[in-house]
Order: sequence, then C-alpha cells, then structure tokens
Amino acid sequence: MGDAKNKNSYDVIVIGSGISGGWAAKECCEKGLKTLVLERGRDVKHIKDYPTTNLYPWEFPHRGQIPANIQLENPVVSRCYAFREDAMHFFVKDTDHPYVQDQPFDWIRGYQVGGKSLVWARQTQRWSNFDFEGPARDGYAVDWPIRYRDLAPWYSHVEKFAGISGNRDGLATLPDGEFLPALELSCVENYFKDFVASQYTDRHVIYARCAHLTQPQPIHIEQGRAQCQNRTLCQRGCPFGGYFSSNASTIPWAARTGNLTLRPYSVVHSILYDDKKNKATGVRVVDANHREEMEFYAPVIFVNAAAFNTNLILLNSVSRRFPQGLGNDHGLLGKFVAFHNYRGRISAEYEGMLESTTEGRSPTSAYIPRFRNVERQQTDFLRGYAAGFSARRPLRPPTAGFGAALKEQLDGKALGHWSVGSHMMGETIPKKTNQLSLDSDKKDAWGIPQLRMSISYDDNDEKMLKDFFEQLTEMYEKAGFTNIQTSDSKQAPGLDIHEMGGVRMGLESKNSLLNRWNQLHACPNVLVTDGACMTSTSTQNPSLTYMALTARAVDHAVDLLKKGEI
Repeated sequence: MGDAKNKNSYDVIVIGSGISGGWAAKECCEKGLKTLVLERGRDVKHIKDYPTTNLYPWEFPHRGQIPANIQLENPVVSRCYAFREDAMHFFVKDTDHPYVQDQPFDWIRGYQVGGKSLVWARQTQRWSNFDFEGPARDGYAVDWPIRYRDLAPWYSHVEKFAGISGNRDGLATLPDGEFLPALELSCVENYFKDFVASQYTDRHVIYARCAHLTQPQPIHIEQGRAQCQNRTLCQRGCPFGGYFSSNASTIPWAARTGNLTLRPYSVVHSILYDDKKNKATGVRVVDANHREEMEFYAPVIFVNAAAFNTNLILLNSVSRRFPQGLGNDHGLLGKFVAFHNYRGRISAEYEGMLESTTEGRSPTSAYIPRFRNVERQQTDFLRGYAAGFSARRPLRPPTAGFGAALKEQLDGKALGHWSVGSHMMGETIPKKTNQLSLDSDKKDAWGIPQLRMSISYDDNDEKMLKDFFEQLTEMYEKAGFTNIQTSDSKQAPGLDIHEMGGVRMGLESKNSLLNRWNQLHACPNVLVTDGACMTSTSTQNPSLTYMALTARAVDHAVDLLKKGEI
C-alpha cells in the first residue's frame, strides 16, 4: 500500500484541463511542482486531434448540418450555436451523460483535454470595481472578498501570455489591459460607435476584446503559436494556435517543464479527506474505460472541473467531518448559482453606406459595455447588461432557377442593405433557490450520483430584458436604423454556457465557501478557481477572470506550501 501511495503521489492535483485547469497546470509546473492533471475525457493533442480543421464544406457528409437522428437524441446540446458537424466531436452528447432537470437547464459540456477552451467565444473583458462592489452596494448575494486592485496584476499576467486583441478605451467600467492591436470594425460598426459617442455620455461602443493573436509576441512564438488567419473556423480547433486554448498554450507549456502528468479518461469521484489531519489528502478516480477505482494523493488540490461538475465533486466528497460535502458546514454548497441571460436579440437594417460592403471574415465585432445601474441604482431591476453589436453586408448571389440559368446567376453579386444586430448578456442575481444537488437514486455510468438542477429566471430578468429592448431600440432609431425587430428566444438558462456559483467566495465562512485566495474556508488545501467560485456574474464574459483568479491562487498556494502552512 505504501509503495502504491508513493507511486501515485504528487505535489499538486488539478481536476480539469479547460480554461482554468490549464492555467493551474501551467503555473504549478512552472513553479517546479510535480503536477497531476485529471481529465475525465479523452486526450486532444494540438493540431493532431483537430480532424475537421482544414476540411471544405463539401467534404462534410451533411455539409455542416447535424443529422436529424442526432438532434432528436440530443435535444439539449443541439440547441448550442457551436454544435455543428465540424465540431460536434468536442461536445458531450445528452445520451452519454444525463442529468436531472427540476426546471429546464441546457447544460453544454466538453469532456476532453482542453474542455470548452476549444470551442469558446474567445471574448475577454476585465472586471472593474463596479462589478466587484455590486453585491455590497445593493445587498444581494454577499460582498466579494477582493477588488479590482487585487486582480489587476494577474489580469496583466494572463493577458500577456494568452494574447488579447483590443483597444485602450479608457473606460472606468471596463479597465484596459495588455493588448495586441485590434482588428478593424466594419464601417457601419464604426459609424454606430461614433454616433453613440456623440449622443450619450454613459454609453460606449468599442471593439470587442478577444483572445486572438493579431501580432504575435515572442512569448506566443515560443509557445508555437502563429497569427490569427481570420478563418472564423475556431470551433474546429485552430492549427495555427491563433486563438488561446489550453491545447495550444497552457497544457503544452506545462508539459515542457517535465513536471506535468496528464491523465485523461479519469472521472473524479470525490476528494479524500483525513479527519485526523483535518485536510484533504487526495482524489478518488474512476477510470472512464475500465471502471477501475484508484486514488491519487497530493498536499494541494485544485478543483477546476467546470462550475457544475466542481459542485458535483464537492457535494459527493462526504466524510465524517463533512457529511453534506467537502467544506459544506452551513449547507451553502451548490446554492446561489447564477448565469448570463442571453434571451434578447434585436436586429435592424441600415440604408446608408451602400458604397461599401464586407468581404473576408473577423473573429469578433463590436461590444457595448454595461451602462445601467453602474454608479447608482437607476432602474426597477438590479445590476445590468452588456450587448454585442455587429454590422455586415455580405454578398448574396441569387439562387433561383435551375441548370445553366442558376449557374449564370451564381456569378452575380446581389447586395441589399446593411444588416445590424445586438444580443444581450444580462447579469442574473445569485439566489438560494437556484441550486444544484445530487440525485438520491440516479447514477451515471461510473456509479456517481447524477447532478440535479433547479435553476430558473426571475422577475428581475424579465424587467432587464424589457429595458434592453427599450434602450437598444432607442439607440437604433436615433442612429437611423430601420426595420427594427426584437425577439425573445425564450431559451432555458444554460445556452449562455456561463454557469457560475455554488462554491462562492466571501469574507466570512458563515455565508461563503471560499476565502479571498479561493481556498475552502473549512479545508484550505483545496482551491476552486473555475466558474463555481464566482460570487456574482456581472456582465462580462467570464473566462479571463477565471484565468486571472487561477494564476493568483496558485501563486498564493505555492507560497503557503513552501512555508509548510498548507
């Protein structure tokens, strides 16, 4: 037993290899720690395992569409915008990994090395103090134990390595970062940007910052990555490493240190806790293929399994000391879950600038940072929303007719008016009733309880959606846009793929699970730095914040480990 334990012992165990898990691995390995990364899915090697990355549309059996039988068998994941024939191998099928929905929730997952970093939207915005101070100001949720100044140097740290394209916009609501040159906006996007600036003092349209290499720096070249080619085929995996992913960046960087052990097909059952030592000692794993149980040991454990699976693992980690789940002294684990509301869409046309069009592609467009309830409460709803903005005028050759007539028409170039559109990204309020739990009867293929979800919208979300339609319609009308159409997708929570909370950070152990360094209050050698740790959601895409929190937490944990305090 002693030899087996020695063989399976490491300095650090990281559960998960996605956005945050990859960063935990990189930072730990760079600091000289022997690091085991446990990934429940298959291995995906950069370039080698991107089977569709260079295929032409006609090389796909269904021209990129998902066959009807697969859609019927997988109604949840089929609703995801990126679940297409060229990328469906990077998504979990509903039939393979069921879960229990007390209320509809579309849980989109990617079980492979790299996780959803292979298919994410790559939008990267920093938080500001307005975001960290929101809960304290309005009294909903609990106060964040950190502020922008605590995370600012770590934002810079990860931005330089990942490569973020953006402009220095000088906005208090959206702090500037370490940017590579921005790509160009279309002429109508620039028109709307300038128009809004001339009409409003509190509203801005900016280039949407994104994790794409527009001008690779030596650190990116050293990673083996090259400039983004603007193919906009990112969901296939980028052979150039033009956008940031664990597979192209942090995992290979960790591996080159010689300190990384990557173990795919490792479904984490639970975290082991020693009642005598009053600390976690390791992780129990079920081999995904052989169903064999095994244990791995380390003095520090990072749980980065993606928000909901992190909650599941901790809830399933029961012991005499923690009968309700690891660190769950007050029954808060799995509660106060939140997400982003993406239901709102608004589209229109612009009849100007007909001398111009858009050809070629861009991996991003424009962005409208939050402008409601920023410095004070202005509306009948709490918090606010951000919005995307895009304007395109693609060539659309006519397709009527048959045979030779059709072929002749396909050579033509038909141009209509500019199409413009926005989508809402609204902050939802973490509520105790929005919660996760383990089903008492249903188990998955590895003998682990299935996750039960009870998550829904509330009246605050409906009021915010109404305001989004009103404010964006006003802005569109003033800008001279016509044929304005609003639509509510009525989609269930989850398709935003920004699930957060359940293991929230806080100042006090009585109302939170994690301290300001992302350590469990009741078990400090276990750290959580993925979406589960979030106290509130704000309106920004969250991945950049996960990365910064992870790098910061690793630095602190390694310092404690060296001092023998963890």
